[in-house]
Amino acid sequence: MKFLLVDDHALIREAVRGVLKELDDGAMIFEASRWSEAARLLGEHSDLALVLLDLGLPDRDGFAALQEARTHHPRIPVVILSASCARDHVVKALDLGAVGFIPKSGEREVMLSALRLVFSGGVYIPPEILSRSEPLPAAPAPSTAPGRRPEGPAPASPTDLGLTARQVDVLALMMRGKSNKAICRILNLAEPTVKNHVTAILKALKASNRTEAVIMVGALGWVLPQIEG
Repeated sequence: MKFLLVDDHALIREAVRGVLKELDDGAMIFEASRWSEAARLLGEHSDLALVLLDLGLPDRDGFAALQEARTHHPRIPVVILSASCARDHVVKALDLGAVGFIPKSGEREVMLSALRLVFSGGVYIPPEILSRSEPLPAAPAPSTAPGRRPEGPAPASPTDLGLTARQVDVLALMMRGKSNKAICRILNLAEPTVKNHVTAILKALKASNRTEAVIMVGALGWVLPQIEG
């Protein structure tokens, strides 16, 4: 597998390089300390398995870099590495299409587990974010505080909320940061159908937007289908 590691701190790159080698001993790891270098490497290697992106780059705002990567290379997943674990940063990164947010302060085993989850098709959200009670920056849903489970027992599975098999497929792709258009292509569905499924999913979860849904499903720990695409 090919990885791109974007961080301006050599010691961080060395530590993450070791984690990636533990995941795949034969991994080919490209490194960049600036976004200008990273953008060039992204253009040269369309078969990258993953980009690990620091938010604190010297030549580009990290969120702008993330948005550029997702716009120009939508098939390459991006995980954020950050010294900050602020809730609004996590939410913004997920909104922009990141498939994970890994604090640099985390233990090596935490990073390994996070990357394994991403490679299995999941989205990694720091547990401390899931356990906080403060609301998300988005507008709250009327009956449930954003990012929190509905009152009463937590649903054990998507079917407990009345989601159909196709809606579960859509949810699985939402958890991977896929846009409606990408979901249409992968599942061979019309865009209005996908929009209806997304609306039904948000209503079932009592979430007011996709990011809230991702955070809530991450907290619930559901095992969703792995779909190629």
